[in-house]
Amino acid sequence: MQTLSKVWLFCALLLISSVASANLTIEITRGSDQALPIGVVPFDGGEGLPEDIAQIVQDDLERSGMFAPLARNAMFERPSQASDVQFGTWRSLDVRYLVVGRAQQTGNGYELQFELMDISGQSRMIGETVTVSGNDLRGAAHYISDQVFEAITDIRGAFSTKIAYVTAQGVGDNMQFGLYVADADGQRSQQVLTSDQPIMSPAWSPDGRKLAYVSFETERPAIYIQDVSTGQRVQATSFEGINGAPAWSPDGRKLAMSLSKDGQPDIYVLDIGSRSLDRVTQSNSIDTEPTWSPDGRSLIFTSDRSGGPQIYRTPVGGGSADRLTYTGNYNARARFSPEGDELFLIHQSGRGYQVARQELDGGRLVVISETTRDESPSVAPNGTMVIFATQQGGSGFLSAVSADGRSSFRLPAAQGEVRDPAWSPFLN
Repeated sequence: MQTLSKVWLFCALLLISSVASANLTIEITRGSDQALPIGVVPFDGGEGLPEDIAQIVQDDLERSGMFAPLARNAMFERPSQASDVQFGTWRSLDVRYLVVGRAQQTGNGYELQFELMDISGQSRMIGETVTVSGNDLRGAAHYISDQVFEAITDIRGAFSTKIAYVTAQGVGDNMQFGLYVADADGQRSQQVLTSDQPIMSPAWSPDGRKLAYVSFETERPAIYIQDVSTGQRVQATSFEGINGAPAWSPDGRKLAMSLSKDGQPDIYVLDIGSRSLDRVTQSNSIDTEPTWSPDGRSLIFTSDRSGGPQIYRTPVGGGSADRLTYTGNYNARARFSPEGDELFLIHQSGRGYQVARQELDGGRLVVISETTRDESPSVAPNGTMVIFATQQGGSGFLSAVSADGRSSFRLPAAQGEVRDPAWSPFLN
């Protein structure tokens, strides 16, 4: 069995491997042949705006894997409102849905009008005027994408959410680590923490206002909680040994974590307000990477108690742990789907380490990623996508795959080796 120092050395090596420089573009690596054909017409009046609203909406919808946008150069006409739409023209292009809109500057902001048309039904599905204060055109475009996505699929859109991730740059004693927050499409990244010591395992609070993470800035791992908007932070734990893998409870009042203060790493739960600490697991194994069930009643975690990493489930109050994964010799870093009926995890297949989906009822496991050095999956709050870190050619970057595995894409990120992505909850 690995010693505790080897556990942290292994984690650190994953974090600080070679440097990568990511392009600030989204690269679609695999599309779905069942995607719905849609047209997103350039907004009238949008030519002089600092952001191309229609392009952002189109990219959002395409990344979801559920839509196949029509290329702009294939559009015979460019209507800007419902009364201008010639349904026969768009039917001839096999377009099923159409987004049209107009944009204009108003004082210190912008006014965006959009409408969604059902071409097959020859009807207007939704329409809205969006007022943008300041210059947050990207935020407004993501909001429009959310409304279009939900109107068609009956699933709440997650394009207005955020992601967090860690980067590492440099070599040896000159390593620099950063904690970043960005839009769900990887754009508008902002550094919220920098350190010359490793940062690991960021986790969003349920209200999307705070991040818990592990920092080695005191030369040993400690868990911090930081307000994303103000930068204010507090140290939550600094026990002897491992302080790792923080995970927020659904009500935001507690943190589950892995601590080795009493020997081998076990799962503990910290009440943030009272600072009381409860031990959940007690074994001679390495228990780590806890995650709360959506109802807050149980925890799943990774343990090597069966000889290799597998996923187990135990009540929050403690008790016997039930093994959930049996396919293969390595299953780790599991995350629940929002409904709690599926797990997304890292599975060692014959090709390498890949993102997989497992049904809790029946235990069927399906690999959904095509890359082979994957780690740290995190599920979108609507359950439609999974973001993860992966490596190719010795460089680490962010990638995402649809929950059904039919589409995937690579995300832009800040410069550096990218690790430990975390998808935020819905923000309003």
